[in-house]
Amino acid sequence: MIFISDNATGVCPEIMHSLQVVNEDSTIGYGNDPYTKRMELAFDTFFEKTVHAFPIAIGTAANALAVGTLCPPWGAIFCHGESHLYCSECGAPEMFTGGAKLIELTGKYAKICPEDLDLAIRKCTKGNPHVNQPAVASISQIAEAGVAYTLEEIKTLAEVAHQHDMYFHMDGARFANAVVSLGSTPAEMTWKSGVDVMSFGASKNGAMMAEAVVFFNSELVRDFEFRRKRAGHLISKMRFVSVQLETYLTNNLWYKNADNTNKMARYMRAGLAKIDGVDLVYPVDANQVFVTLSQEIKHHLRDGKYDVYSQGGVVRFVTSFNTTEQDVDDFISAVIG
Repeated sequence: MIFISDNATGVCPEIMHSLQVVNEDSTIGYGNDPYTKRMELAFDTFFEKTVHAFPIAIGTAANALAVGTLCPPWGAIFCHGESHLYCSECGAPEMFTGGAKLIELTGKYAKICPEDLDLAIRKCTKGNPHVNQPAVASISQIAEAGVAYTLEEIKTLAEVAHQHDMYFHMDGARFANAVVSLGSTPAEMTWKSGVDVMSFGASKNGAMMAEAVVFFNSELVRDFEFRRKRAGHLISKMRFVSVQLETYLTNNLWYKNADNTNKMARYMRAGLAKIDGVDLVYPVDANQVFVTLSQEIKHHLRDGKYDVYSQGGVVRFVTSFNTTEQDVDDFISAVIG
């Protein structure tokens, strides 16, 4: 078990089994299959209302297509400077919007605060043809520092966006971890808190490759299906993505997987906190543990064949759906050396 990312682990058995079942079937393509229809109903149940969910294979495409549908080429998208949307999508949001501008915001724990969002929006004077026009505010849940936005924080940010006639987007790559951490429901964390559109992630929580763009308002779907096709993300054998999402949402698999990843991160945090040369940097709300390490410990880890992901001197360790206490104990032993 390595802890460099939750993308490093494999596929959970339930989803792998569903893929094997689909593989023995033949059906019509491009999302007109029974698996995709069942997936759509599963999303309705999951969010406690009729939604419009479109399977996408990767998170970058889900994020870029989502904001591309909401934002015109002359629009402005407000997001945290550490968000994937801003610094890890290689310009995809700008390309998929036709040239919209991403406005960088700061904030503790990689979270946006309402006052900063409101101020930044007001600087882009509405109706002024010389500046990009405010169109979308976007947050990551979990934020990139491993900390969750509370329901109240989400509601307040959504209210700010809506007061300025903007849309509110959520990058939910680790959405399940946030729901479990806060003890909320998917509905409470999204449309009941003012989220208009979200990028729904499953790949980091046990799927092979399965994301979705979820619209909570049918009017916002607009030309999404044309955008998805034009961008090369209308998958011909879509059933292989759809069945992953259907399985993920069925029998609380999403919850079981996220609950384990969160518990193992807390278990890791407790073990690391006892070691000299390890300093915890951020609270642990989900499955990411951020620390600083002494050079001696970094050498111990490399000798123990553990990869270290470091940025700005801060090291991140990430647990996964199949992490066990023994995996963490072995890791802690490597840290101690």
